Amino acid sequence: MEELYRAIEERIRSAGYPGDVDGFEIYDDLCSQIEDKENGEYVLMSKKTDELWYEYRLSVMDEDFNLSVLTIHTPEKDYRVDFD
Repeated sequence: MEELYRAIEERIRSAGYPGDVDGFEIYDDLCSQIEDKENGEYVLMSKKTDELWYEYRLSVMDEDFNLSVLTIHTPEKDYRVDFD
């Protein structure tokens, strides 16, 4: 799993996001939010601070999920991270 967390972090950094990122935290946040969701397409939000929030676009399936886009909203700029 450490490899997956690092891949998430690297993808975010390659999108130009200059802030701190934690792949485990993002993965854990997603897992918590989709725990009781039915199969389908979702847009989920996660507020990190008053000025920073994440927007997840993903598909939920029987045994897992597919994160297609993460948008990190900051006061200065929105960072779109494409995972597909």
